[in-house]
Amino acid sequence: KGKYFPGRIKRDRGDGTFDIDYNDGEQEMRVPEDMIRVVEDSSSRVEALAVGDKVEGNYKGKGKWYPGKIRRVRSDGSYDIDYDDGEMETSVMAECVRAKGSLKTSSSPTRKPRIEEGSKVEANYRGKGKYFPGRIKRDRGDGTFDIDYNDGEQEMRVPEDMI
Repeated sequence: KGKYFPGRIKRDRGDGTFDIDYNDGEQEMRVPEDMIRVVEDSSSRVEALAVGDKVEGNYKGKGKWYPGKIRRVRSDGSYDIDYDDGEMETSVMAECVRAKGSLKTSSSPTRKPRIEEGSKVEANYRGKGKYFPGRIKRDRGDGTFDIDYNDGEQEMRVPEDMI
């Protein structure tokens, strides 16, 4: 009681509670927001990678880095990698992936910061052209997000291009 342990938010339940995966392997469900302290560290602010980015992956976490490309970005922040030698790896944690060369993709030459649960944003409220400050409450995983606006309003399933 009263101690904080490092971990990651696995899921925002949408009711003010969160599921946590702790770094020691333990898990906890429905943790109230007032029991969570956000810690900014260098690994949590690594530049987001996108599908098609050239990277080096620490294959199976054994310390040897191999070139490849991001095949998929997963909602937990991990990546699937297609290695140049034909191998592939799924759910590679961000600390085992590093950008190789410039991060240019055909789909987004100037990439926006990654939107994730808890991110502060400004969103086009109801698509009417006026942007209001708020926070991402939930990533729906389909390119839409639920937003809690600073004025108390809420909006569900807002497309990413409106944020």
